[in-house]
Amino acid sequence: MSDTITRGSEAPSDDTSSKNSPEKKQKPERVASLWTDAVRDLRRNPVFIIGGVLVTFLLILSIVPGWFTDGSPFDNDACNLADSLKRPSADHWFGFDVQGCDIYTRTVWGARNSIIVGILTTVLVTVVGALLGLWAGWKGGIVDSVLSRFTEIFFSIPLLLGGMLIMSMIPWAGNAYSVSLVMAVLGWPQIFRIMRASVLSNKNNDYVMAARALGAGSGRITFRHILPNAIAPVIVVSAISLGVYIGAEAALSYLGIGVQPPQISWGLMISSASDRFLEAPHVLLFPSAALSVTVLAFIMLGDAVRDALDPKLR
Repeated sequence: MSDTITRGSEAPSDDTSSKNSPEKKQKPERVASLWTDAVRDLRRNPVFIIGGVLVTFLLILSIVPGWFTDGSPFDNDACNLADSLKRPSADHWFGFDVQGCDIYTRTVWGARNSIIVGILTTVLVTVVGALLGLWAGWKGGIVDSVLSRFTEIFFSIPLLLGGMLIMSMIPWAGNAYSVSLVMAVLGWPQIFRIMRASVLSNKNNDYVMAARALGAGSGRITFRHILPNAIAPVIVVSAISLGVYIGAEAALSYLGIGVQPPQISWGLMISSASDRFLEAPHVLLFPSAALSVTVLAFIMLGDAVRDALDPKLR
C-alpha cells in the first residue's frame, strides 16, 4: 500500500520537458581574415562611400555619355561660331567655347578618353608589375637580380618626360590606347617593387612551410598562398595611382602629345581654353573642375582601401 502511494507521488521526469523545450541553435562563428575585415570597414567608411558613388557615376558617364547629353559633339552641326565664348545660361549650363561648341556636351564626352586612360593604364601596370614582382620575389637569385636591375632603368625615367619622348616618336600615337600603353611601359616598376617586397616578407611564413611539407608544388604555393596574402599593398597603390594616370593624360594632352583632335579629352579642352581664361573663364573652369573631381574621387577610393587593408592604421 505504501509502495503504491510512493510510486504515485513520484514527480514526472524531466525527459518530457527537455524534449519539448526548443533546442538552442549555436550561431556559426565569423571567420576573421584581412579581406572580410576590410570589406566590413569599407562599408562603414564615409570616404569610401562618397568616392564609390562618384566613381560609379563617372564610369556610367564614360560608358554612355549620350544618356546625359542631347547629342554628340562630333555632329556636323554641333558647333556654331556665332555662339563663340557665350557664357552659361539656362539652356546651356556650361556656355560655349571658342569654336562655338557646347562645353557641357564636350565635358561629358571628354570623360571617356580620360577614364579609359586611367583604368587601362592601371590594369596593365598592375598585371605586369605584380606578375614580374611575384616571380622575382619567389624565385630570388639570378632572376631577382636581373629583373631588379632592369627595373632601375625605368625608374630613372620620369613619367611625363618619358611619355613626351615616346609619344613624339611613335607614328600611331594620338589616342587613348597609345597613351595608356606608353604610361604602362613607364609605370610598372613601382608595382614590381611593391609586389617583390611583399612576396619576400611572406614566402617564409608558417603557412608556406606547411604547404611545402604537405607536398604542394611551387605553382600552387605561389598562386594559392603567396599571391592572396601579398596582393593587398599592390591594390592600394594601384587604386591611388589611377587618379594620377588620369592627371598625367591631361598633362600630355595639354602639351599637345596626348589625345589628339578630333577626339576629346579634358586635357585638350584645358589646353585650348588656357589663353582665353581672362576673357571667358568658364571655358577653362568646367573641364578643370571635372578633371579635379575625377582625380579626387579615385584618390579618395584608394585612401579608403589603404586604411581598410593596412592593419597598422586600424
